[in-house]
Amino acid sequence: MASMSFVKLNASSSQWIGQQSFNQKNNGSLFSRSARRVSMPIRAGSYTDELVQTAGLVPLPGSNNESWCQGLDGLASRCAEYYKQGARFAKWRTVVSIPCGPSALAVKEAAWGLARYAAIAQDNGLVPIVEPEILLDGDHPIERSLEVAEQVWAEVFYYLAQNNVVFEGILLKPSMVTPGAEHKNKASPDTVARNTLTMLRRRVPPSVPGIMFLSGGQSEVEATLNLNAMNQSPNPWHVSFSYARALQNSVLKAWQGRPENIEAAQKALLIRAKANSLAQLGRYSAAGENEEAKKGMFVKGYTY
Repeated sequence: MASMSFVKLNASSSQWIGQQSFNQKNNGSLFSRSARRVSMPIRAGSYTDELVQTAGLVPLPGSNNESWCQGLDGLASRCAEYYKQGARFAKWRTVVSIPCGPSALAVKEAAWGLARYAAIAQDNGLVPIVEPEILLDGDHPIERSLEVAEQVWAEVFYYLAQNNVVFEGILLKPSMVTPGAEHKNKASPDTVARNTLTMLRRRVPPSVPGIMFLSGGQSEVEATLNLNAMNQSPNPWHVSFSYARALQNSVLKAWQGRPENIEAAQKALLIRAKANSLAQLGRYSAAGENEEAKKGMFVKGYTY
């Protein structure tokens, strides 16, 4: 895969983007490295030097055609090496599928794996980003999404506690509570915010410093509007974003891998960075957003 390093805007270039570059290695592993290596305390709201450390999703025997995430073997030594290289944050993603149940086995396996990873990461000086993604696949209503999200996060925090993970030293990367992507009715930003914050207040201790939402196939504008709605009143945690597709889609379409499009891609990134930075403060307006940014990006059975 081609290396993408056009995003090299330093702190003086924009108030919305920090000093960071992003690269994708030819072997497909992801690594992001800040332009200047620093040792810094956890700051909910931004993070750099992140490593995706899993070995990938594989079929989970005994489940309802569900998956689990491998990678715990040798994780301690990898974390120690990553720390020496300058990493300070780590991320581990696993998934839960509502159309497949989810089965009790799949939920427990996801929660236990995340808890073991988090304990190992902290033991080696890294801040673990905990990500059990509840997939958008399905035609279920938002009430079912809320039920499953509460089930998953209850299990996750039970096992985090069992593994003596320090809650003040983690970040969460949850899915927003939305209807299934194939449900007949779309939910408004206020409805998504109300259900998502209900789940978080019931399941996430206030000692956790930051909630960094994934976008999960929502459109760029939809993800930003939902985040903005969640920040209309104070929350116990910093409620922010860790989007991939909902931050990069416009950028990649503007860039198209061509050097002559770098400036246009940088401008597209600044637009999305500003929009989401304002949304985490509850000050975003969708006025002026283009139609491309309003297009949904859900892909059934999406993997990466």
